[in-house]
Amino acid sequence: MLSLYGYWRSSAAYRVRIALNLKELEHQLISVHLVKNGGEQHSPDYISLNPNELVPTLIDGDFKLNQSMAILDYLDDKYPQSPLYPKGREQKAEVQALALDIACDLHPLNNLRVLNYLSEELSAEAEQKSAWYKHWIEVGFRSLEKRLAETAGKYCYGDQITVADLCLIPQVYNANRFNVDLSPFPHIQQINDNCLQLDAFIKAIPENQPDATV
Repeated sequence: MLSLYGYWRSSAAYRVRIALNLKELEHQLISVHLVKNGGEQHSPDYISLNPNELVPTLIDGDFKLNQSMAILDYLDDKYPQSPLYPKGREQKAEVQALALDIACDLHPLNNLRVLNYLSEELSAEAEQKSAWYKHWIEVGFRSLEKRLAETAGKYCYGDQITVADLCLIPQVYNANRFNVDLSPFPHIQQINDNCLQLDAFIKAIPENQPDATV
């Protein structure tokens, strides 16, 4: 059975949960609490699995893998049902670019360790952290909205669910959590609404995870 080490609010783990659900792969979720006890990702046991001290980590038999985008590609190669990319070379590259716009350029600026650094090392107040978060979400979403105006159907790339959707939905979740005004981004809102009608996405919502806390 596949095992996914993650945290209910982790955007990167959220992506992988969606993929596991879409492909209907039997798996167990193992919680790594990113806040409790100073962050369980810093424990020696977890560092032995993932020296980056981040989630997620996937275990498939004797094979272990970190980095959500690598995990998504691994799952798609090994378990080809419900493919996460279109077939054409150019189409696949376009989907990869959409996904990486989110996973590489947007998400890292707003993840937990960056926000913690702002408050703990730079003495940023909560209001300043919120302004930082909203600024980078809005910057990323403005460019993404323009791209989606050219590529979107029901989902980010036509009417096929792809890795781009798996990256987008967790970012919309975070934007809503931080009260970002999404009205300037109608394509993003519509894609989010469409995805959240699907069981695979509903099951992956952070509040639906066994380790979710208030």
